[in-house]
Amino acid sequence: MPSPSARSTTGSAGSQSLLRYRKWCCPLQARAAATYSSQHPLLPGRNYNSQQVSGGRCVITSHVPASRRAVPCRACRGCRPQRRVGAAAMLEEAGEVLESVLKASCLPLSFLLFVPAVLLLLGPPPAAEAAHEFTVYRMQQYELGGQPYGTRSAVLNTEARTVEADVLSRRCVMMRLLDFSYEQYQKALRQSAGAVVIILPRAISSVPQDVVKQFMEIEPEMLAMETIVPVYFAVEDDELLSIYEQTRAASASQGSASAAEVLLHTATANGFQMVTSGAQSKAIHDWLIPSVEGRLTGLGGEDLPTVVIVAHYDSFGVAPWLSHGADSNGSGVSVLLELARLFSRLYTYRRTHAGYNLLFFASGGGKFNYQGTKRWLEDNLDHTDSSLLQDNVAFVLCLDTLGRGNSLHLHVSKPPKEGTLQHAFLRELEMVVASQFPEVKFSMVHKKINLAEDMLAWEHERFAIRRLPAFTISHLESHRDSLRNSIMDRRSQVDTKALTRNTRIIAEALTRVIYNLTEKGAPADLQIFTDQMQIQEEQLESVMDWLSSQPRAAQLIDKDSTFLSTLEYYMGRYLKDVKQHHVKADKRDPEFVFYDQLKQVMNAYRVKPAIFDLLLAVCIAAYLGVAYVAVQNFGLLYRMIQRLSLKTKQQ
Repeated sequence: MPSPSARSTTGSAGSQSLLRYRKWCCPLQARAAATYSSQHPLLPGRNYNSQQVSGGRCVITSHVPASRRAVPCRACRGCRPQRRVGAAAMLEEAGEVLESVLKASCLPLSFLLFVPAVLLLLGPPPAAEAAHEFTVYRMQQYELGGQPYGTRSAVLNTEARTVEADVLSRRCVMMRLLDFSYEQYQKALRQSAGAVVIILPRAISSVPQDVVKQFMEIEPEMLAMETIVPVYFAVEDDELLSIYEQTRAASASQGSASAAEVLLHTATANGFQMVTSGAQSKAIHDWLIPSVEGRLTGLGGEDLPTVVIVAHYDSFGVAPWLSHGADSNGSGVSVLLELARLFSRLYTYRRTHAGYNLLFFASGGGKFNYQGTKRWLEDNLDHTDSSLLQDNVAFVLCLDTLGRGNSLHLHVSKPPKEGTLQHAFLRELEMVVASQFPEVKFSMVHKKINLAEDMLAWEHERFAIRRLPAFTISHLESHRDSLRNSIMDRRSQVDTKALTRNTRIIAEALTRVIYNLTEKGAPADLQIFTDQMQIQEEQLESVMDWLSSQPRAAQLIDKDSTFLSTLEYYMGRYLKDVKQHHVKADKRDPEFVFYDQLKQVMNAYRVKPAIFDLLLAVCIAAYLGVAYVAVQNFGLLYRMIQRLSLKTKQQ
């Protein structure tokens, strides 16, 4: 047993050690030492140093549960007289240093556990949540006479950029119609862009007229050149506009900032990956182009003259699914149906039943060199013995773009000779316009057929090639007018009052020819279609609304389409022997070839750019390198931390 003096000395030293111990241990251990130190006397036969003894009690064993009080504690097991040394002691003291640093910095140890969760919550959402899905419409892809037109690809999976970016190679270049120009479009193609997406406004009618006119002039040039990359059109919405603005801001910053700023912005900014859901486009070799015909048989003998009234119903534009063709040629079909209604009423009564056969033909494939009319003529002139086209054709009247303007032009391939019914119709048109509609400018436009061109100018040229007298009436003076082949040809382009007026001019002139009213002395200002027989403006307007509410591209209308069945039903209300004619391309030498995948779903995924992955890999490599160096030089690092900790305690 130690002497009382030794106990006193030991107890004094132990008390100081206890104070030191309380500085290093947790508050729970300090309270446990103060509470239970009196319950554990010194064990006989053991040697204790001053750091293990306080007032004759083992303070280090005070935190041991009651069931294990007879066993020495972990720190004094075996009652070793000396403190631990070596790597284990260094790690233990390093832990104590780290704990003291955390306490001094007022950061709880559990804070480190929540940091990864917080970073996950604040990080970008998963790709499925960051995707915006929208419908896109592909540019025309077809072959006509062996010549390819439009885009040649449909698959898209690349990162989005705008034309403001310096590098567009293998990127999806996004453009807005309001900022679109042919120079920017060519720039994207010259830099080997991966795709082009042109964003259209929700309402085409709200686009300024100068923008509409400019784009109408660009469309033929876009189709004339063969484009390898896919070109799509999309109707804007809030999400798509947001994607465009973010992409534009990122692209613009690259050209005005320094290299370091560009690198930092590129690494931290979010990009968008544009992906289409469809497959590569394929040729459709068995596509049928339908047409519809109907007739009103004249009163009299078998060899009656026939007047043929023709209008092609299909529309055309840079993108088939956006081609509504209001004026070209919805207006022509509207006039044809109204003429069918008017003359069906006249042919109902014997007193007004004329001695002319009237043949009405709504042709398909008009925008593809009038393929429907060509095959119809071949079937009626070459492959049958009895046809109204073989007997006595007075003339063929083709209706095209009649929905606006204060002018009318009669386009002919050969000026009509005097004494013929063609010349009589021309004279009646001039008389009706001059006497009843002096505000309208009327003229005849003569243009010879150029067989060297890939496309015929007007539909009447198909009949003229087969030596049938024909002409086209239109408010356009030139066949090259961009309105005839544009997705901008919408319902707002048609003036219902002008359409009604032009319908009346044509109906009055045609009636005067068929009933020979001029030769019978009828005055020039005689108005035939009045009262119950007047032109129904409301019906013309409703037909125009129906026609312009849907795309009518030849690639979209087959023999079972709703549009064609409705058109056939409408013609069947007024005409007899209504039936369809179909055109199918020859497999050996096809005159036309259509392709699919014209409408797809595109997804815009929010992604980090490739440079972000590179910088992330560099950061991970740097972290692993620092950790490796720290492990290899742990002793030096430990001593540095110990010195810093001592300085902190002293302060």
